[in-house]
Amino acid sequence: MSGQHNAPLRVARLISTRAGDAERGTEVRMRADDARMRLIEDGELVWVHGPRRQELATVRVDDTLPRGDVILRDVAGASPSEIITLVKAAYGTPRNPGLV
Repeated sequence: MSGQHNAPLRVARLISTRAGDAERGTEVRMRADDARMRLIEDGELVWVHGPRRQELATVRVDDTLPRGDVILRDVAGASPSEIITLVKAAYGTPRNPGLV
């Protein structure tokens, strides 16, 4: 994978949920063009590689973010302004295997 496909991203904000929240779980919000450059689609699983650990998260496209910034929800071990990279969890696997 070339460096362009794994360009670093800056954590703009962290969201931590609580047990009663309607939407919970690990998530990465990013711009559509940032996702497309990494061959990632909305709803796919990615590995979030941070300075202290890596964790699986679902991608959600959010074009209100500045280019190169992401919002992380419930991703442990990351802090605002840190640099992360994303790696698609399963290359070559259809997003919805039932459609193939």
